[in-house]
Amino acid sequence: MPVDVDAAVISNTRLSDDYSVLALAAPAIAEAAQPGQFVMLKVSRGMDPLLRRPFSIFQRLRDERGFLTGLTVLNKRIGKGTALLYDAEAGARLQCLGPLGRPFEAVDPPAEAWMIAGGVGLAPFATLAETLIARGTATTLFYGARRAQDLHCAEVFERLGVHVVYSTEDGGRGARGRVTVPLEQALARTDRSIDLRLYVCGPTPMMRAVAMVAAAHGRRCEVSLEQVMGCGLGGCYSCVVLARDGSGAPHHTRSCIDGPVFDATRVVWEALAH
Repeated sequence: MPVDVDAAVISNTRLSDDYSVLALAAPAIAEAAQPGQFVMLKVSRGMDPLLRRPFSIFQRLRDERGFLTGLTVLNKRIGKGTALLYDAEAGARLQCLGPLGRPFEAVDPPAEAWMIAGGVGLAPFATLAETLIARGTATTLFYGARRAQDLHCAEVFERLGVHVVYSTEDGGRGARGRVTVPLEQALARTDRSIDLRLYVCGPTPMMRAVAMVAAAHGRRCEVSLEQVMGCGLGGCYSCVVLARDGSGAPHHTRSCIDGPVFDATRVVWEALAH
């Protein structure tokens, strides 16, 4: 069950003029969190903004004895709420509700795991990578952005032992082009007998493109949808998406409950706003 805590800001590390990593003292949420789940943050004490904002749990924090002490979120300043989070200082307190949502399904060896992230879509993958590496699963991260300076926190994955493949649209780091370029090349030279699971998060067009590539190569793919959420508990119906049920029939479902992680073949991509 999710808990609602009054979490103190431990630190707020500004990565650039737009990105920051906010660390929150929320051990109860960190202890219960599974890879791919999220929290709802009240970014101010007042009524403006009124609604909470959803954020993937980026990392789980531990003290020197290994005990969980809190969590981090990867924030990109794009509006009033995220600007307030970017400006938050250590000692401030934020209401934090979580963990919420359906998590990723981590695979064990001999299966391999490929994570595909676009921009801030990197956020749900740190906890997944930690889990996969702990299981001994060979793990690769395909990480794409428009420019090299938009590739943040890759060292988190490299320290875990994840193989990171970079791509940038301007060619500043790694392969030139979108993240699907090195992904398709890697899939084309990978033996189909290898059990391979793909995990994707990023802009909707990118996730749709990866889902199509995965299907063409016969690979199972899980996507973490980035829908707007008002409550995170299924009460407001602001995060409704069209998805297929077990029979293949499309129906409307709430991504905060049935997701945010979906089997890519369930999502009716044409119905999602780009």
